[in-house]
Amino acid sequence: LEAFRARANSRKAEDKPKLTVLPLIIRALALTLRDWPQFNARYMDNSSDYPGGYVSQFSDLNLGIAAQTDIGLVVPVLAKAQTLSVWDMATEINRLAEGARTNKLKPEEMSGATTTLTSLGPLGGIVTTPVINRPEVAIFGPNKIRKKLVLEKGEVKERKVMNFSVSCDHRVIDGYDAASMVQDLKALLEDPQMMFLL
Repeated sequence: LEAFRARANSRKAEDKPKLTVLPLIIRALALTLRDWPQFNARYMDNSSDYPGGYVSQFSDLNLGIAAQTDIGLVVPVLAKAQTLSVWDMATEINRLAEGARTNKLKPEEMSGATTTLTSLGPLGGIVTTPVINRPEVAIFGPNKIRKKLVLEKGEVKERKVMNFSVSCDHRVIDGYDAASMVQDLKALLEDPQMMFLL
């Protein structure tokens, strides 16, 4: 992790965007969902062609990123997130956020999401229940990173912690699978070096 930080600090500010925790969360999510494709999916309800409805799973992670703007909530899409480096993600997130703020996003930049990430952490939220953006079947919600006292090997230490929320459509995803997926995601977030070895 120290080597990663040193490389990050050596980049020229004018060449690279500021690297926040969001691209690292997205990187961890993209890696985790390779093993849990049912979360990167849409469920289409009953229709005359498909009376029981149908589920579509996607190999590309087209991640909707909920953003609050002066005109309300918009959800630009980070296309093929699994193919991007954390630096490319940071650049694209900044571009999409600016487009959302200035109401200059193209329709295709706000459609085609296969799942969504939303965060109330910047507003101080520490536990949230995100609402699924149908027909998607899951939505992910990182919360505020905060300091907390934890007990480690009999010693009280101060650590930074974050709750991570996920809501799922139980017609497609079992609660046990959701809990197991979050444990896999947690393992990567707690040891971020692993994200760059997989």
